[in-house]
Amino acid sequence: MKSKLPVIVISIFITYVAFVAVIMLTYEPTPDEMDWEDRQAYNKAMMTEVVIGQNIDEIKTLFGKADFTEAKISNEQNLEVLFYRTHHKTSDGETSKEECTPLLFKQGKLIAWGEDTYHQYLSSPIDS
Repeated sequence: MKSKLPVIVISIFITYVAFVAVIMLTYEPTPDEMDWEDRQAYNKAMMTEVVIGQNIDEIKTLFGKADFTEAKISNEQNLEVLFYRTHHKTSDGETSKEECTPLLFKQGKLIAWGEDTYHQYLSSPIDS
């Protein structure tokens, strides 16, 4: 009488390989699950997709959790800055604001992004 063990083992192995293949082909990590190099490349590529007036929630969905955030009230308007890493400067194991692109939001809508954005935010008056 022949043993069915080799057939069972081969069937389990084929099922496992098929499962891994399906996962590898369909799984798309979110930005928060990527390593820093992949996330940096993703963020840099996705910067071309942002448009003035976009809602802050849309940006958070697109980019995931910001590397840094800041907020204040200026002229009775809520200002927020989200920083997303887009370029490498120093191999120190830490992400700095200098390695990020700032996105400036007023009342939850994107009004500017890029190098000068953070300086605009810093120079805007603060309401008392």
